[in-house]
Amino acid sequence: MPRTKLLAIAGSPRRGVNTDLLLQELSRGAESEGAEVKTILLNELAIAPCRHCDCCLETGRCAIEDDMQWLHSELRGTDRLVLASPIFFMGVTAQTKAMIDRCQALWVLKYVLKLPIATNGGGERRGLFISVGGRRVANLFQPAIATVKSFFKTLDVTYAGALLFHGIEGKGAILEHPTALREAFLAGQRLAQD
Repeated sequence: MPRTKLLAIAGSPRRGVNTDLLLQELSRGAESEGAEVKTILLNELAIAPCRHCDCCLETGRCAIEDDMQWLHSELRGTDRLVLASPIFFMGVTAQTKAMIDRCQALWVLKYVLKLPIATNGGGERRGLFISVGGRRVANLFQPAIATVKSFFKTLDVTYAGALLFHGIEGKGAILEHPTALREAFLAGQRLAQD
């Protein structure tokens, strides 16, 4: 039986920060269940913003030649997807949003050209959102969740929930949270299971 493929996308512009630590723990949990995890660091990729040139309307392929070309293949071929981004101005980071916007070509494949998105060979695709924010306000994560749900829907990935932690200030502060890392590990295990 083939191993479950999990694509873990780190959307923070910094390394070793709170969302990274949670994503690493989630990945460890998934690997403990036999999943094959691939981590993508968005800040290390060349991803130009969408130009809304409409070139993708003909073929479903983006005209901009950069790292999104191969990332589209990764997004289409995975069984599980985890997107981790801290909250910047009530939304995901610029790196994360640029990647999501560049999936307009995949939106075209699905909704205009009526072609399948998933190339993973079948089975339900599920995804999870990880986010950390410094403020303690009632709707801190709602704008980001709306964006992530729309992104997942375009990719035919079922939104399986989120790990959200507010009031976390400073690099590595998530390590002070009494349950966060354990929650991430367990979420990875659940996500990897069929």
